[in-house]
Amino acid sequence: MKTEFDAEALKSLVAHFPDFPHPGVSFCDISPVLSEPGALLAAAQAMTSTFHQLSISKVAGIESRGFLFGPSIAQILGVGFCPIRKAGKLPGDTIGESYGLEYGSDTLEIQVDAVVSGDRVLLVDDVLATGGTLAAATQLVQTAGAVVAGATVLIELDFLSGRDRLGALPVAAVIHY
Repeated sequence: MKTEFDAEALKSLVAHFPDFPHPGVSFCDISPVLSEPGALLAAAQAMTSTFHQLSISKVAGIESRGFLFGPSIAQILGVGFCPIRKAGKLPGDTIGESYGLEYGSDTLEIQVDAVVSGDRVLLVDDVLATGGTLAAATQLVQTAGAVVAGATVLIELDFLSGRDRLGALPVAAVIHY
């Protein structure tokens, strides 16, 4: 069992699947990161490292792979976790936001009481590609009355310039392609 994982060691675990889920899309699969003992915690620690001083009060993980990192990041920061899910997956009253993907469109939802005015939220996802998902999640959190303090991802696809859609939002990525 490997005990130390820096960004390069984590990057070496990411698998790539060309033309998935659609032709022209190259899917970065984090499953090997999850299956390697110690790598998930190392990834969560690396994804959290720049946000300790931002007074985060809630971590919001974006469906579905943001759910894998989000609870660990919330634990590291000592705050609560809430899910941001695809439309129709959350019970109770929700707020929705539709957005475009590099291969279609979708809608995200958050429960109306998941974050409240005064919360400083850290958004968590696995990959930053075109920025549509994080932009929609940002809008959801703001509509709910909270502040998005930053976003963190394991992987950023720099060549898609997704960070540009997020304006001045602090964004951290551990692995870059």
